[in-house]
Amino acid sequence: MTTVTEVDCPTCGASVEWGEQSPFRPFCSERCKLIDLGAWAAEEHAIPGEPDLNDVFSGELNS
Repeated sequence: MTTVTEVDCPTCGASVEWGEQSPFRPFCSERCKLIDLGAWAAEEHAIPGEPDLNDVFSGELNS
């Protein structure tokens, strides 16, 4: 017996089977994948962490 793993699409919340039959996983479709990519490109999403050292030191170079 094989257990089917299902996840929610991060964009629209639709249920997606995790496997070969879902080529855009974890997204339900290419459209949802592209919407998420656009959000990253527009800097609507970010990974929290320490500031980039380039940002910290760039102010010193402009003096």
